[in-house]
Amino acid sequence: MDNQPILGLRTALYRVTDLDKAKEWYRAVLGIDPYFDEPFYVGFNVGGFELGLDPDTSGGAPGLGGVGVYWGVEDADAALARLRELGGREHSAVTDVGGGIRVAAVLDPFGNVFGVIENPHFKIEGPALPNPAEPRT
Repeated sequence: MDNQPILGLRTALYRVTDLDKAKEWYRAVLGIDPYFDEPFYVGFNVGGFELGLDPDTSGGAPGLGGVGVYWGVEDADAALARLRELGGREHSAVTDVGGGIRVAAVLDPFGNVFGVIENPHFKIEGPALPNPAEPRT
């Protein structure tokens, strides 16, 4: 990974106003339990990608345009510095959102948010969606 600063798509972040209700809804939709479940964040591993639920709506509201995408990095500080060197305008500084998960974002030259996430809990695994023919355990 030495020459690959971006590790791949990691997280689609959904801002929610009721974390418990959202967790139950997505649990039913996905057919799996979250791999990370804290009062400040809930994450589901869906086929090697994370669907995250964020109750902090200070950075954006739920609804249209309320989903943020985060690209995995090994070091959020280094990634943010590199993105700024490449002309990205800082949108949000590196922030520890809890559990050692660190996120940051820049605005690309076109005004799009480009987020990065350093998440020690998320491991890429096989498909997380269940086979509909198999009973849920």
